[in-house]
Amino acid sequence: MTDKPKTAADGGPHPRTKAIHHGTRRSQYGEMAEALFLTQGFVYDSAEQAEARFVQSGPDEFIYARYGNPTSRMFEDRMAALEGTEDAFATASGMAAVNGALFSMCSPDDHVVAARAMFGSCLYILDLLMKFGVEVTLVDGTDADQWRKAIRPGTRAVFFESVSNPGLEVIDLQAVSDLAHAAGALVIVDNVFATPVFSRAVELGADVVIYSATKHIDGGGRALAGVICGSRDYIRKTVEPYLKHTGGAISPFHSWIMLNGLTTMDLRVRAQAEAALSIAQALQHHPELSRVIYPGLPDHPQHDLAMAQMGSGGTMLALEVKGDKEAAFRALDRLRIISISNNLGDARSIVTHPATTTHQRLTDDVKAQLGITPGLMRLSVGLEDTQDLIADLRQALEG
Repeated sequence: MTDKPKTAADGGPHPRTKAIHHGTRRSQYGEMAEALFLTQGFVYDSAEQAEARFVQSGPDEFIYARYGNPTSRMFEDRMAALEGTEDAFATASGMAAVNGALFSMCSPDDHVVAARAMFGSCLYILDLLMKFGVEVTLVDGTDADQWRKAIRPGTRAVFFESVSNPGLEVIDLQAVSDLAHAAGALVIVDNVFATPVFSRAVELGADVVIYSATKHIDGGGRALAGVICGSRDYIRKTVEPYLKHTGGAISPFHSWIMLNGLTTMDLRVRAQAEAALSIAQALQHHPELSRVIYPGLPDHPQHDLAMAQMGSGGTMLALEVKGDKEAAFRALDRLRIISISNNLGDARSIVTHPATTTHQRLTDDVKAQLGITPGLMRLSVGLEDTQDLIADLRQALEG
């Protein structure tokens, strides 16, 4: 497992240090923990100051919580530092981030190329883009030739999950970015499964990196949040106007929760990834499973790419139970420690059945094309004892 490369030009603090300290704004009281500025508005010294601020706000000048807030700005600055981008904008949820990143920049007759294997709600956003006149071409994200044929001069953006949900396909960030940039397209990456801990997205060519902070950044299943990381021009001139006027901005309280989550994220995610590898290895040849899908296993089709891009297989794996939906449901219902839910990146281990939950709106043909079979279960590995999790999975499969 390799450390995430330093993001500061001078090789400055390790990302774990940045996740605790970067961008801290202290009030006149000098508090140790990040202050929670739980306010919707801000007071001006004069009408002239109010007028000036609406024309051009400074870095620590705020107007309204939907536009920005000191607590939220701390979270944004910290995420930009971790990801290696110039700026970031925090949103009310991960899907608000996906919506904001794409809808803020696309117009009718624009062309977007996207990987077809991704979270169901991301596919819904692409459907909405098409309803508003944007041409969307879907490709097999692991096939460089399909990207090459689909991307053309004038393509506005490419969009994909660096590791797909739920099939755990790993996309070659460098290869897709090179093809996109040659055509003048922006590279937008949903990086949730890779996590900020294992991310090299910007280094490998991504222009915009999206996270559902609800997942590993919070890590405790407490609150919804998202974040878009990118250049200052893109964030402040394209994304911010769209989100502040359409209401997709994060609440200060949720920003405060995410800031607290960041302090332990590196430790949590590395421990979860180590446990995920151990579970995948322990169940790899289980007689009740037809497949164990985990990028950290050598038999994964993109194992070498995953190691090069992330240095880890991540915290997520997929288990395909032999048989039909009923066989998968029987295994799910016998679990004692692992919870059935549809979140991920939590300190608690969570399992879901994508075909009937997160991806249920897809047709059977599309599910089959994406490898979302009736027996497939998606497992998000938490912080419980690894051997307890392995024992729980074994008894559920064998019971």
